[in-house]
Amino acid sequence: MSLNTSSDKSWFALYTKSRCEFKAAGEIGSIGVEYYLPTITKVKQWSDRKKKISEPLLRGYIFIYTDERGRMISLEQESVVRCIFDNGRPARIPEWQINNLRLFLNGKSDFFVNEGLLPGEKVLIKDGPFEGVIGTIVGKGNEKSIAVTIDLLNRSIVALLPKDSSMELVKDPKE
Repeated sequence: MSLNTSSDKSWFALYTKSRCEFKAAGEIGSIGVEYYLPTITKVKQWSDRKKKISEPLLRGYIFIYTDERGRMISLEQESVVRCIFDNGRPARIPEWQINNLRLFLNGKSDFFVNEGLLPGEKVLIKDGPFEGVIGTIVGKGNEKSIAVTIDLLNRSIVALLPKDSSMELVKDPKE
């Protein structure tokens, strides 16, 4: 899915029915609206077998990149509950946060989702598996972690940083 840089399009977060993120992705894709459903692969153990399955990273949410008309059509889909609002208006997620999430997930490192924003300095990772990611440093004993957040959803994904990672302080990420 290539991003259209049209100025009337924005990223929005939609809340889906429980366990309907993939169904929402299918419905939204079928009406021609660009979407992003971040997923992770987990190994599930049953009594007789193990299987790799793909799960949504942020349960109950899917992101769409569209204009107001596309947002309204997306809201009409059966598995979509509502759009996330901020100050009485549909919340627009900065494109850099979506791109940051994509970069982070391409890092192929272990991570966990933390509900709630974490305090700390914003940094740009200069090398290693998270090169190019802007995140918040989280102290945890002698280990350092990085948190990538989607502010409007109040969710953070946290991963341990390799000890040799270099980073620089970021004052204000590009919106």
